[in-house]
Amino acid sequence: MNKVVSNAADAIKGISDGMTLLVGGFGLCGIPENSIAALVNSGIKQLTCISNNAGVDDFGLGLLLQKRQIKKMISSYVGENAEFERQLLAGELEVELVPRNPG
Repeated sequence: MNKVVSNAADAIKGISDGMTLLVGGFGLCGIPENSIAALVNSGIKQLTCISNNAGVDDFGLGLLLQKRQIKKMISSYVGENAEFERQLLAGELEVELVPRNPG
């Protein structure tokens, strides 16, 4: 299997509505920015995203939250995203918090 792709749109081929994605990075460092942008453009919805954090309002997974493409977040840290907070408090987003190991 050739795992090398030429662009982010090719990288997300095979991802469809309702899938669960493990999204890398720590904070905003090392996140798959281009793949997230391709997912935003794709319109894929009802995603469950497992990630260290939920991005911020205009970057990272925050972009998918703005478009209501994420139905559930499994995360350790969610404190810097106002849209995440709004959706959580409105009952529009399922959330599972997973504590980090302190050391």
